[in-house]
Amino acid sequence: MVAAGAERPLRIIREPRVRLVGRQVVDAAAVADFLAEHELTWTTDTEVGAEVLAEMAGRLCYLSYGRGRKTNREFIGHLVEVGHGSVLEHCVWSFVITGVSRSLTHELVRHRAGWAYSQLSQRYVDESASPYVEPAAIAEDPALHAVWVEAVNGARAAYDRLVEGLERRYAAEPDATLRRKLARQAARSVLPNATETRIFVTANARALRHFIEMRGSAAADVEIRAVALQILRLMRREAPSLFADYELEPLPGGGVVRREGVSRAGAPPGRGGVADGGHGPRGAPRR
Repeated sequence: MVAAGAERPLRIIREPRVRLVGRQVVDAAAVADFLAEHELTWTTDTEVGAEVLAEMAGRLCYLSYGRGRKTNREFIGHLVEVGHGSVLEHCVWSFVITGVSRSLTHELVRHRAGWAYSQLSQRYVDESASPYVEPAAIAEDPALHAVWVEAVNGARAAYDRLVEGLERRYAAEPDATLRRKLARQAARSVLPNATETRIFVTANARALRHFIEMRGSAAADVEIRAVALQILRLMRREAPSLFADYELEPLPGGGVVRREGVSRAGAPPGRGGVADGGHGPRGAPRR
């Protein structure tokens, strides 16, 4: 969407976008070599690399290759049920998340264990033409929308003036890249939380489940909840044995996530239900 009122049209974003861009591949020859060396026989009924690796790792703990729970979903479901979360840390995916605000990424990067981040730099990237993310609660009210547009356009104009003035101040700096960086890193101080950003993230299954449970709950901010639900939808298709135990429930402004068999009032010990108002699997408090 484009709104008038500035020399450059104000670009407004109202929906985030999550793309799954990287997944694991199993070296079948190396797996076969390991099994042969230890005189083990094992096949699995999944072709999803992450699911294969989770099952292989879990069966190594119990030396249960070729016996016990037969299907991949049964085996992984049991690991989740008993809280054997370390096995899920072997399963890793990468995502590109765009159309989100700096407010969202301030919350996202609080998830540390099991995550890696690479975010668009406001020191090196010119933000003069950046889009801005408008919350639905403001966009739906014309009077509030007008206030928001006025504030954003004011910040944009201030940023432009500051960059121009700071580049004059550093005009004696012979390195053009450094000169621009010095100007932008100071001028960015006036940019609002609504400034759109892009972030590349890599996370393991345990970390993703924790994120989905915390940020897919009714208590989460609407914007990050939308990202959590997009990730869940992607992962339910990508690795159902690891994520199919979540259900989506309708809620104004989006859905919420809950685990199968976990009530809204609370979750059984070790289950990490999304509506328990407590702590995730690593004991990290809600923020």
